[in-house]
Amino acid sequence: MLDLPYSQACENNKAPILALLKQAFANRSKVLEIGSGTGQHALHFAENLPHLYWQASDQPLYLVPLAERIRRAALPNLPMPLILDIGNNAAPAEPFDGIFTANTLHIMPWPLVKQFFNRLSEFTQTNATLCIYGPFNYNGQFSSASNQVFNASLKSRDTATGIRDIEQVQALALQQGFSLLQDYAMPANNRLLWFTSNR
Repeated sequence: MLDLPYSQACENNKAPILALLKQAFANRSKVLEIGSGTGQHALHFAENLPHLYWQASDQPLYLVPLAERIRRAALPNLPMPLILDIGNNAAPAEPFDGIFTANTLHIMPWPLVKQFFNRLSEFTQTNATLCIYGPFNYNGQFSSASNQVFNASLKSRDTATGIRDIEQVQALALQQGFSLLQDYAMPANNRLLWFTSNR
């Protein structure tokens, strides 16, 4: 049997994220998770938000173990994952009224971050909800020493990656009709940004 990848960080943060998603996605029906990784979030959220159709997705490199974890879970509201590379693949055929992504913006090169926001209209229905989890800077400043160290580690591998400034992220979202509704402090110097669409 395939050994599935495991993220301790996902285990640590899934409960506090779920508590907020219960509010943000209370009136949603179909959520697309972009960058599902190990699938631990997808399973936890689909199991605890049974009113949602939770569609996991990721790049081809990560799809086999992700699909296996979802297959083993056999949840009725968690279908097999989609191949979705923001830079290459077409959007799913049916739009979603919710988008969730965790720990992706800092590992995407900046041009791909901009493409992520530019493509939101392809992925979403009108009046959609967007939730983004991860670390962010404020006024160009790191929120913790550990985030500064993490950022240096990211940039040592690829200078186009790194912790994003929330002001730049908000600006990209606004250009696509998404306004920041809530900015929540989360464990380990992360944030959860809750955007709503006015288009």
